[in-house]
Formats: sequence, C-alpha cells, structure tokens
Amino acid sequence: MKASNFEKKPAINAKQFSCLAGWKDIAAQIISSIGTQRPAVLAIECYAGLNDEEILKAISTYLPEAKIYHTAGAMKTTPEIEAMVDPYVTDDPVFGYMSPLALLDFFDSAQLEQVKAEIKTQEEHLTIIFGTGASLFHDAPALLIYADMPRWEIQMRFRNQNAGNIGANNKNGDFAYQYKRAFFVDWRVLDRHKKAIKNTIDFWLDTTQPEAPKMINRDIMDQVMLSATQQPFRVVPFFDPGPWGGQWLKEVMDLDRSEKNYAWGFDCVPEENSLLLQFENAVFEIPAINLVFNHPKQLLGEKVYEAFGDEFPIRFDFLDTMEGGNLSLQVHPLREYISEHFGMSYTQDESYYFMEAVDDAFVYLGLKEEISADIMIAELEEAQNGAVLFDADRYVEKWPIKKHDHVLIPSGTVHCSGANSVVLEISATPYIFTFKLWDWGRMGLDGKPRPISIDHGKNVIQWDRTTNWTGTHLINKIETISNGDGWIEERTGLDETSFIETRRHWFSKTVAHHTGGTVNILNLIDGREAIVESPTGAFNPFVLHYAETFIVPAEVGDYTITPYGESLGQVCATIKAYVRLENLKSYRIN
Repeated sequence: MKASNFEKKPAINAKQFSCLAGWKDIAAQIISSIGTQRPAVLAIECYAGLNDEEILKAISTYLPEAKIYHTAGAMKTTPEIEAMVDPYVTDDPVFGYMSPLALLDFFDSAQLEQVKAEIKTQEEHLTIIFGTGASLFHDAPALLIYADMPRWEIQMRFRNQNAGNIGANNKNGDFAYQYKRAFFVDWRVLDRHKKAIKNTIDFWLDTTQPEAPKMINRDIMDQVMLSATQQPFRVVPFFDPGPWGGQWLKEVMDLDRSEKNYAWGFDCVPEENSLLLQFENAVFEIPAINLVFNHPKQLLGEKVYEAFGDEFPIRFDFLDTMEGGNLSLQVHPLREYISEHFGMSYTQDESYYFMEAVDDAFVYLGLKEEISADIMIAELEEAQNGAVLFDADRYVEKWPIKKHDHVLIPSGTVHCSGANSVVLEISATPYIFTFKLWDWGRMGLDGKPRPISIDHGKNVIQWDRTTNWTGTHLINKIETISNGDGWIEERTGLDETSFIETRRHWFSKTVAHHTGGTVNILNLIDGREAIVESPTGAFNPFVLHYAETFIVPAEVGDYTITPYGESLGQVCATIKAYVRLENLKSYRIN
C-alpha cells in the first residue's frame, strides 16, 4: 500500500486576513474596543464544553479592574433543571426527544432580574458577564463576544471529565448520559440561542486548543463564511475506535498505529465536525454547522433550505471492519415513528458503498423468506437476556459483496455490515437513531454491554423485505446515465423512497459537474488524486486525495473534476450525493 496522502487537517484559505492570537492581544483588542468610558458592559457568551477557568484567569490577568458576573449563579438549581429536561432526556439508555426549550428556561427569573438590575448600578466599573446565557443579562452590551466549541471536542471533554451539561454539576458523570443530554437538549437550546444573537456578535472566540486562544471580528467571520459557500471545501474529519473496528482507516488515513482499531471515520457530519480557517498568522476552528446557520441558502440551495431549514441533510462516514468484526444487527426507524417518538421530522435512509472488501466479505440485508416474526423477536429477547446466542443466519439474508458494490438500506430494513470490509456510509443526517437488535454477545470498549433496542426495533422492522424483494430492489441498482470522452456517469441509488440521489463517475479525463441548485457531497472512491476546478475561474483549484469527502455548495454551479498528479492517465472514480429536488414536497420539515 502506498503512503497515505489523506489530509487530516483541511483548512479554508483566509490568509488575506489576520486573527488575534493569544490572551494578551485579545485583551488589548477588548480594551481598545470598549474604550475608557465607564460604565461599560462586556458580555462573553459561551457554548457548552468551554474551560471556564482558563478564560476567567485571562480576564483577571489582563482586565483586573473588571467586576465579573458568572451566569451560572443565576441559573435554576440542578434539581430544577433536571426536572425540566427529564421529559426530553427520558429514561431510555440511548434515545431522548428533541427539546423545544429555550436558554432562558434554564435561569431563575428572579435571580436573573436581580443581577440585571445590579449591573445597571455599576456606574464606575467595567462589568463582564461571563458564561452560557451572558447575552440575556444586558440588552445592549458595549461588546458581545461568542466563545464557541465544536461538538466533537465537547464529546472528548465529556470523556476526559473536563465538561458537563448546562446547569449540571456532572463533569465526572457518565458519558452516555452527558452525550444524550447534550444531543437532545443542550445543543438544541444553544444552537437556537446562537442563531438568535449571531447578528449582534462583535467577536468570535476560539478556545478549542488549550492556552492558544484566537479571536476575529464579525465582519471578517462573515466574509470568510460567505467565501466558503463559493468554493469546494472539506470539514475536519474525526475518528473513533469501536468493538468491531478494523485496521484500514489507520493505513489509509495515517492514524495512530498504537490504537487498537478505528471503527468510525466521520468525514462529513457538519453537525459535529469543525471547520478550520487558515488565517495569515494562525488557524481558527469553528463548528462546521455555523456555516449552515449563517448561509443556508447559498450552501444548501434554495429548495433544500425550504424543505430542511438550516440543517445539513446528508452525511458521509466510514465504517471499518477490516480485520475486525460484524457491526451490530440493526434497523432504523420509519419516518412516522421517529417523528412520534423522538421529535425528528425525517429519518435515516442510508446506503453502504463498499470501498474495500476481502474475498469472503458479506453484508446482512433483509430477512429470509417465510420466517416467523414472533419467533425471531422472541429469540432476540432471549439472546439479550443471555439465555442463548441469536442465530442471525437463520433469519437474516447474508449477501456476498465486493469492492465498489452499493447496497441500499431504506429505513425499516434489518441490516449489518460484516467483518473484513470498509463501508462509505451515505445517509440522511439523523445518525443517532440506530435500533440495535443483536450485538453478537460482545461488550463495548468500556467493558459494558452496548444498549440494545429490541422494543423499538420490532415496531419498525418491515417484515416483507425478504430475500427476493431485497435482491431485486436494494443491491447494486446500477444504471448508466450518460458518458463522454473519458468518463461514464452511473446512477447507483438511493432507494426511491429516499430524498438522496447518488451518482458514480468513472473518469480518465475531465468530467463536468453542476450542483443543480443543491449541495453536492463527493468522495474520491478510486484514484490517488484529482483536481476540482471552476470552468470560469470562480474558485481556486481544489486538490483531493483518495477517500477524502468534500462539499460543493449549491451556489458554486459548474465545476469539473480531473485526474491529477499520481493519477494522471489513470481511471479515477467519485461517488456524489445530493438532494432530489423533485421529491422535496414529501420531505418538507419546516
């Protein structure tokens, strides 16, 4: 295998600008912006997961005159907050319900009003309001700074016991609860508030790297974000081990060889990935979802925005079982079920595109003919209780697969990728909603059983998706669409009930693409290198490497892809996913 050329830290070029770097320069800018007039109020609004101690230490060092109010002091008590969020967190070990709460709901109204009144009396002071909800404490602060944090970093801080949930003293708590609470409550609440105040923010603060803060003003951020919607770009991938994980990602992505395995590679999940902005003097990190919030129409396309709002509806990720094990046997909820039980408006229709597979690789997909649903569920429940091992081969059809096969998995279809393959999973975004039916009797990496969701799963399994139907409708539905000098375009899926269309291009010469008014997501599935260019020079050439996923905003329009560098004169291939505009009325969620 050739040495990896996978870029793990892709960045958007913003070298025409500089950012402030280091607490000393950041403090100098704050002092300059506020001036000498007193009273003056500075609000530092915080997303979850920040290191409060680091920021407060910098404030006390460089702004010693300031009187500081920490927003946590005006929040409701922990028991009150727990009672408020419990209906959305629920007692399910994995799933909750999407919360409609507002950030204001976390505060004690009397205490909030008392602090607001006290701040107004600070006639000779520089007052700093710090923490989550800081912007709620003053109607017009002299300066509003937003300290943001990508969700993947927050998850790492949960695991390392360096972060907790809003209004909860649970830094040392259980990661599964912290993540579930964040997913269903905290992040929904904080994102709604961020969107509500984004046009009043004066500066954005990045403290993702400890003791290496950066800050930029709103005008620069707006210009860089707008430029990102006019060019292809990548988000920052992240990788995670798992009980079934393999060894392929280590080699292809040049990851830490000392890790036992890598099961997942998340190369396009903007809700959790970050964006790196390469300034002249430093790299600035922000949540990738901010781009969706700030320029949804330019990024997603007008019609996609009308249907999905400021959500990124498609995700790409890798599932590596090479030298590993089977994934869990699983099923995804039907649209009506996910709406009723979890407050989501669309579900996880997906597909497995096989990037690699050994000779005996396989996928479990659909059920066998003439099985008993009652007996299968009973045996799954017995297996979950430890009485027996579930015989998946007796109930679920097992299909041989090879490299470049594409398997479609509409919601309600029982499925499981087997050992010794690598999947590029292309799916709708609600990726947390997987109902595990059987996990082969193994433990998670934490030594604990992984949660099984038979009670949910049995309610959504489509029992008529058996061998004959599955073979006809879901495996390698390849159709040649068009061809030209040095290229072939094929339609590969997804299922007709999905809003996602996928197209594969084989090419040895330049192939022309057009976004068609919808965001395009692509991966170089064959070939070492290719170059993405604008026929009109509207954006700088963009070089991509094998297995890299990239996003082409809807506003880009025309673009071309050509073999490049080591791949000149060779056949390359991309897989492209986009939203089917003709189906959007049935998927409208706003």
